[in-house]
Amino acid sequence: MSHKAVVVGAGIAGLVAAAALSLAEPALRIVVLDRDELPEGPENRRGVPQGQHAHLLMAGGLSALESLFPVSVRDRLLDAGAHEIALGNGMLARTPDSGWLRRWRRSGPHMIACTRALLDWVVRQALLDSCPNVSIHQATVEGLLGDAGRVHGVRISGADERLGSAVEADLVIDASGRGSGSLKWLAGIGITGVEERRLDSGLTNATRIYRTPAGAESFPLTVVQANPYDGRPGRSAMVLPIEGNRWMVSAGGTRGGEPPQDPEGFLRYTLDLPHPIVGQLIAGAEPLTDVVVSRGRSTSNARRYFERSARWPERFIVLGDALATFNPAYGQGMSVAALGAQVLARELRRTGLAAPGLSRRVLHGAARHVDTAWATAVGMDVLYPGVVGGQPGFADRVAARYARRLTRAATGSFDAAAALWDVTSLRAAPTRVLHPRALLAALTGPPLPHIPEPPLRPAEREILDRLRKGLEPSPASGPLR
Repeated sequence: MSHKAVVVGAGIAGLVAAAALSLAEPALRIVVLDRDELPEGPENRRGVPQGQHAHLLMAGGLSALESLFPVSVRDRLLDAGAHEIALGNGMLARTPDSGWLRRWRRSGPHMIACTRALLDWVVRQALLDSCPNVSIHQATVEGLLGDAGRVHGVRISGADERLGSAVEADLVIDASGRGSGSLKWLAGIGITGVEERRLDSGLTNATRIYRTPAGAESFPLTVVQANPYDGRPGRSAMVLPIEGNRWMVSAGGTRGGEPPQDPEGFLRYTLDLPHPIVGQLIAGAEPLTDVVVSRGRSTSNARRYFERSARWPERFIVLGDALATFNPAYGQGMSVAALGAQVLARELRRTGLAAPGLSRRVLHGAARHVDTAWATAVGMDVLYPGVVGGQPGFADRVAARYARRLTRAATGSFDAAAALWDVTSLRAAPTRVLHPRALLAALTGPPLPHIPEPPLRPAEREILDRLRKGLEPSPASGPLR
């Protein structure tokens, strides 16, 4: 008897879910459905609303991704021009109010930097190349087949004749992202009352692509982080090396501190941050695109507590952004999706497809990874003025006070920095920051002195000096102030 699974969504969450199914159940026929017509190469598409802005694949997510595919996605990404960046010494990071992080001899975790379009394309091709039991089709899911006890497929529209208007399946996974219809689909089979929470800092992202200046090909990722502690809107920017010898420059501002879309305003915004390094770097770089702005619901934190639902149908699982979405400034969404897919593979191999309670177990396991990312994203976003969906309580303020102390310690303590990297990279639970060495560093402060300026190497200093000459006034234009 042939068994079939349906995965709704062909973004990162859907692709890694399909890979997990193929890994755990090699004989399973896996049908991936997406409402978009997928591009033939690494191109942006409508179904990824933040696709043109900065994306990072954190170490925890990269490790999970590598475990799910029989081929190395990491190697394929690097071959396609993506950059592997060491948190310990491959980036320049200005903390909210404590100066610059040091660049240590030890590299720490690594993350992948590239466009979201390239990441989607490489993962999709890796899936199709290595998993012959997977097929991808364009279709819109309209609802679930089955009842409150068990789901056995999906109703669809817009599909080709081979699929018809319904697809029967032994397992259905919703990985369709922020626009998921799970709540409506569940209501259609009699399950309602799912607990939800949404918290929105009003983040607006503005991004422009530049050609990497000659000689700056190895310049480190550079970020000026937003400050959630001073009662003002959060404002940040980063220079992210991406494929094609380009820089992706993204500026972000929470409600009241939004970056502008016009090129001169975009440059001024980056120069007016607590440190002007991002603006100084791009002043002498050649822009390749206009400034693209995204705002609204695509940057909010939203969580559906499916794992708490009193009733849940067998054979239906929700993963990725359909389960929880995060402010993209923290770079966690793709990694949480990969870690959730890893839970799926583990549970399938442990108990098999037909085991009662499989869906519940996967939901609970995936929710634990959501907890880690949610604590980071919401714990910071709730502090910004004008946030919608909640106000900081006592516990939030205590956690924020500790996070602030630990970040300050991380500017001069490797133990504190390592704890932060492990949590933000999703390699460890939030309790990692309470391990004795990290706790001691937070309590005693950094043993090394404050760094007021970015820790540049001599060659990097020469590059910055050369690029910021673009700010020098021409006789016709006058100074840029």
